[in-house]
Amino acid sequence: MQDTHVLMGHGSGGSMMKRIIDEVFLESYGSEYLQQGNDAAVLPAPAPGERVVVSTDSFVVTPHFFPGGDIGHLAVCGTVNDVATSGAVPKYLTCGFILEEGFEVEQLQRICASMAATAAEAGVALVTGDTKVVNRGHGDGVYINTTGVGFLPEGRNLGGQLCQPGDMVLLSGSLGDHGMTIMSCREQLGFSGDLQTDAAPLNHLVQDVLAAAPETRCFRDPTRGGLASTLNELAEQSGVDFAIEEEAVPVKDVVRGACEMLGYDVFQVANEGKMVAVVPASQAEAALAAMRANKYGTEAAIVGEVQAAAPDRKPRVTVRTAFGSTRILDMLVGEQLPRIC
Repeated sequence: MQDTHVLMGHGSGGSMMKRIIDEVFLESYGSEYLQQGNDAAVLPAPAPGERVVVSTDSFVVTPHFFPGGDIGHLAVCGTVNDVATSGAVPKYLTCGFILEEGFEVEQLQRICASMAATAAEAGVALVTGDTKVVNRGHGDGVYINTTGVGFLPEGRNLGGQLCQPGDMVLLSGSLGDHGMTIMSCREQLGFSGDLQTDAAPLNHLVQDVLAAAPETRCFRDPTRGGLASTLNELAEQSGVDFAIEEEAVPVKDVVRGACEMLGYDVFQVANEGKMVAVVPASQAEAALAAMRANKYGTEAAIVGEVQAAAPDRKPRVTVRTAFGSTRILDMLVGEQLPRIC
């Protein structure tokens, strides 16, 4: 592309905009649907009895590039995972870019290439998009919105309101990797060790678990607010308690050390490549084996159970510590790590 930086003309609707679409976006991930060149993509209809699942998310993370990923990788993973939590099979993504005048085209190309690779791994197609350019100083280089479309097979119904006493809680891997990676990059803290984002497309892992444990109650990806907020939301939806074993929860030493130094509760730190599953006890081991067989679930563990809530109080989440004591695990209040995704 002849332009090295994004200019206001790239959002004008004229020849410069056509050039950035053709030479950046289509060159990176031009699916057959994008190549139609119309204002709306015509997509194959689902099979009889299937239902359409739609989720949308916006990504404003800073820095745009970080160990293990970037904003484009994150934008695909985040929306694919949101669709997958319903039990649906993600198929299509839309993508909207808000670009700041002066943003380097080479960085935009890197982001688009990352999105293309992640979408290919997830088995989804980027089918339509939009580009807007704002004046220099009125953005932050690039913001990305993605909308995901998937299809839910007939008879499959998952939801946070379905958790029952006796169910087991599974976590697909270690907590806090993404949040502490972003914090380390942003503040140049230089923690030693292999600290990188966990962002990953988990739709195949979800389908593997459903094949092994078809009565799975629900999935959730513990993003902003971490595992603490996710479990508190599920407790409220189902009217049950969650009891978590702290020693069963996988946490990397470098993440644990960073949280202790900065005063963060690792249970409240954001994750972008982890999945929580609530499964009947009779199917928990099968679900765990399915998670561990997937490359993104090798550290999976059964971390707790669902219990009946007392009738005289609100449902709650508790953690039994390594010392044998029990503490209340509250939902995150406010913004622990701003601009995390």
